[in-house]
Amino acid sequence: MSKSLRLKSFQPEEEYVYLTYSLKNDKKEESKILLENYKHLLQKALDWLWERTKIERKEVKGKKVTKIKITLPKKKEVYKTLRDELEKINNLASHYVDKAINDAYSILKGWKRRAEKGQASLRKPTLRKVYVRIKSTLRKVEGESVRITVRPFEYVTFSWSHTWFSRRVEELELGEPIIKEDKVHLPFRYKLPWFTPLDFLSIDSNLYTLDAYDGGKFVTFSIKELYSLKFGMELKRSKIQSFASKHGRKGKELMEKYSHRERNRVLDYVHKFVNKLLEMYPLTVFAVEKLNKQSMFQDADDKLSKKISRTVWRSIHRVLKYKAPLYGSFLKEVNPHLTSKSCPRCGWVSRKVGRTFHCERCGFTLDRQLNASLNIYLRMCGFPHLFFTPTGSRWVGVIPLKGRRGMNGATPRDSGEAQRLRIDIKYYEIL
Repeated sequence: MSKSLRLKSFQPEEEYVYLTYSLKNDKKEESKILLENYKHLLQKALDWLWERTKIERKEVKGKKVTKIKITLPKKKEVYKTLRDELEKINNLASHYVDKAINDAYSILKGWKRRAEKGQASLRKPTLRKVYVRIKSTLRKVEGESVRITVRPFEYVTFSWSHTWFSRRVEELELGEPIIKEDKVHLPFRYKLPWFTPLDFLSIDSNLYTLDAYDGGKFVTFSIKELYSLKFGMELKRSKIQSFASKHGRKGKELMEKYSHRERNRVLDYVHKFVNKLLEMYPLTVFAVEKLNKQSMFQDADDKLSKKISRTVWRSIHRVLKYKAPLYGSFLKEVNPHLTSKSCPRCGWVSRKVGRTFHCERCGFTLDRQLNASLNIYLRMCGFPHLFFTPTGSRWVGVIPLKGRRGMNGATPRDSGEAQRLRIDIKYYEIL
């Protein structure tokens, strides 16, 4: 027991970020053999496991609800048998059999998680576009190219020597390449330098703004132009969908082309926004809400649901989480429950929902969105609203909320002070 508690080193553990770049697949004929054979292996593994998957339906007592329980075959018990079955039909290197089994389990586990929540049907998952992630034992890096084993003594080689990102990855280590029909994705591993974050920034995500608090002032980032871009694309999409429904294959190709363009334009805006944000706040801990759009749709009317569907909060959070370590920062997700309804001073929860939050217990008043960012800041730091001492309770607060904190109902002086500390930054100023 004492040995397991010993520290091997006082140095922090090494952390890495994977930077992924894409190549056009110029070896389609060679990679087609790999993709078709691997799809056959994966489908066989999926069928074999599906036959041994148990689905049970149980009715909850007192409620008209049926609970679904799905039991997958244990991997340790069936692995050898399944591997022997797949080896009989395998036309590739033996390592692809292990990969197909792992991918089949990954597909079924994802389906199980969704099906038990009622988000997926109870039918067998279907394979669509198959890709192959190449294990380290099946690839060999030679200079600025990677040689991939298809069969024993049969290889396919991809090179990135004359690409736009070749200089960026000169000293980086290649991970596991991903081969698709039209593209090859190359993940390169970047070792993160060790930094200690110096600042904190909590962000409340809203329809048209991101309201943030950095421990000394409030900052509002306007993303209304991004929302307008999504709204305009939605109008175009409705016209293209009506055209696609009447023109078969031609309409389907047009719809795919437009969807690809829409996704690229939105991601371009998001990446520029995140880059500028990280330049403004390096070495920072970012706190964002762990949002779930599905639960928001349940509590919203049709008009608000349409507005929520146009937001790209998760994309912003995902890109920020991906890029923050490159600037010595990292992202932390907090529970958004009651962040806009709770008083950051005394912890009282308001039942009223309005533009301005007003605490009926201590009189604290603040804009609802700024109040949410303040509570996210407190949750990020792990502060409770109150802690108890021998002389009584004492409030744990943050820098700008200074002044009288009496509980006698008097209006505190700090409300106007907090409002004056708000800084507005327009979206076009960031880009």
